[in-house]
Amino acid sequence: MALPATTAPADLDRVLTPAARAFIEDLTRRFRPALKELLAARAVRQARLDAGTERLDFLAETAGVRSDDWKVAPIPRDLLDRRVEITGPVDRKMIINALNSGAQVFMADFEDSLSPTWENVIAGQGNLMDAVRRKIDYTDPVSGKSYRLDAKTAVLLVRPRGLHLEERHFLVDGTPAPAPLVDFGLYLFHNARELLDRKTGPYYYLPKLQGHREARWWNGVMTHAETALGLQVGTARATVLIETLPAAFEMDEILYELRDHIVGLNCGRWDYIFSVIKTLKADRHHVLPDRAQVTMAAHCMRSYTTLLIKTCHRRGAFAMGGMAAQIPIKGDDARNNAALEKVRADKRREAGDGHDGTWVAHPGLVPVALEVFNTVLGGKRNQLDVLREDVRVTAADLLTVPEGTRTEAGLRHNIRVGIHYLAAWLSGNGCVPVYDLMEDAATAEICRSQVWQWLHYKVAVTMESGRPEPLTEAVFLNLAAEEYAAIRNEVGDERFIAAPYARARDLFVELSTAGEFVEFLTLPAYPMLETP
Repeated sequence: MALPATTAPADLDRVLTPAARAFIEDLTRRFRPALKELLAARAVRQARLDAGTERLDFLAETAGVRSDDWKVAPIPRDLLDRRVEITGPVDRKMIINALNSGAQVFMADFEDSLSPTWENVIAGQGNLMDAVRRKIDYTDPVSGKSYRLDAKTAVLLVRPRGLHLEERHFLVDGTPAPAPLVDFGLYLFHNARELLDRKTGPYYYLPKLQGHREARWWNGVMTHAETALGLQVGTARATVLIETLPAAFEMDEILYELRDHIVGLNCGRWDYIFSVIKTLKADRHHVLPDRAQVTMAAHCMRSYTTLLIKTCHRRGAFAMGGMAAQIPIKGDDARNNAALEKVRADKRREAGDGHDGTWVAHPGLVPVALEVFNTVLGGKRNQLDVLREDVRVTAADLLTVPEGTRTEAGLRHNIRVGIHYLAAWLSGNGCVPVYDLMEDAATAEICRSQVWQWLHYKVAVTMESGRPEPLTEAVFLNLAAEEYAAIRNEVGDERFIAAPYARARDLFVELSTAGEFVEFLTLPAYPMLETP
């Protein structure tokens, strides 16, 4: 279970030194007011989309940015080959295994795969300080097995939390600091000089941006932070995840605003699907089918990924593919081989389309993805020369509704995965293997938002009997009760009682049946962390 909020993390004094505190306080005072304005602007725009007074399209006022010829700053030498990237939370064992995995890059995650208890946040920063200095090790308390870094390791990138999140344990002028500034600032403050001495740099992934004005905000944060620390502007480099529907219409503009700091864009596919539901929630004609049927072969998804490749490569930036959420399945060769073949097919599509690299969630998938990209790349380090001038994507392409069916099996799966994940997250674990997939907050968001959407419009769901039936709250609550009981039988009484499954069920039901859509599940869930 998560530690009570009154328990100070072991690494607190080492991470939050007086100088580090002052650095975060300065960033907060300078950039929190503008961030509040950006978040308010998000809400205003969403209200216009909900009311039908605005429709998503490419911006007329930035047409010049899209048509002009310009490039982003040259990419650092150690980021020129990113063919396979592994992601995961910032716990000690995970960092060592990921850096040793054989992947070119490890993205250490403070966002969707981390439950942001104060202990996890501070321990994660301490673990990264040790990893950067190659002083990190770990001994498993049960098996006694020791873990240390290999001579050759992946390049380290760090993903701070999204702009909408606060860090309630770090107050500035009596108000919680923006969580992204805490995560970004502490890593830069403690590690930038050490990383430069080791011929690398402070590299980041920036999540959940909705447009170029938010990219401009991040560029200002980076520039000021570099100047304050005596670093050359452009020392910090970032890859931006295109994982919101509005951002898909502003990829050129995002690259332009961050052109001194950016190295590429990434197809954050799971959050993107969630964002499609959330952004178009007021459109009853844009109800999605079962989560499993919204694949990368869907027209809207293919349009999004190929447009990203074309946009990035025209500007000299990397175009990174998405996450393979499958994990190796022990003790069942048939299921394991089927899972690996899904990964191969996904990576063949990405490499064949022109992506420069891809993501995996488990070290066991690194060789599978590497084999595919090695075959396509040959002797090249990337595919920046694949310009995809054949790609023509319109707003209608990005807004096409994926085809498919809505079924009781899909509904039940959403309920099960959502409750399982929330129970783990509330226990302090944000990266959870569930039913042969590695789930994080993004996939849990799809589960609860899809249930909300189906309930909101009382869409017809094909039940196990074969009959289509409008999804009502009564039907949903009955299924949720059944799935809750099934989870208890599945995990056993001891584990069920030890984890907060009841709170997870209540939160999932509350989010799914809310009259007004809740923007992010982590907003109501965060105050529930570290509650004795």
